[in-house]
Amino acid sequence: MYGMKEVCQKVGMNYSTLKFYCNEGLIPNVKRDKNNRRIFDDKDVEWIKNLSCLKNCNLSIDEMKIYLAMCLEGNKTIPERKIMLSQKQSELKEKIAILEDAVTYIDWKQNLYDEILSGKINYTSIFKN
Repeated sequence: MYGMKEVCQKVGMNYSTLKFYCNEGLIPNVKRDKNNRRIFDDKDVEWIKNLSCLKNCNLSIDEMKIYLAMCLEGNKTIPERKIMLSQKQSELKEKIAILEDAVTYIDWKQNLYDEILSGKINYTSIFKN
């Protein structure tokens, strides 16, 4: 069994986030020690790692709650979970494409500036009168 600080170290999460997730009911059946402090087993730690992944997948807290509720219902909700994750995957791929375009633009600008600074090309800003 692990205390809050140990779990935070294991999963790379800050204490306040873990406490928030507990208070929001995102970690089912949280156990308490004799001093009423939260304690976690290995299954809890794995679920908390999953919460971090779900957060990185851009699920809101409400969506995480829905996902958790489906998980607790068992295998019959797997098709619904697949749909939910597929939608998030599509959103993330769209964001990746936008970010790749932004990186391409920055690369182009950096190369342009290198050519200007090296004297290869003359440049006049469109903002200069």
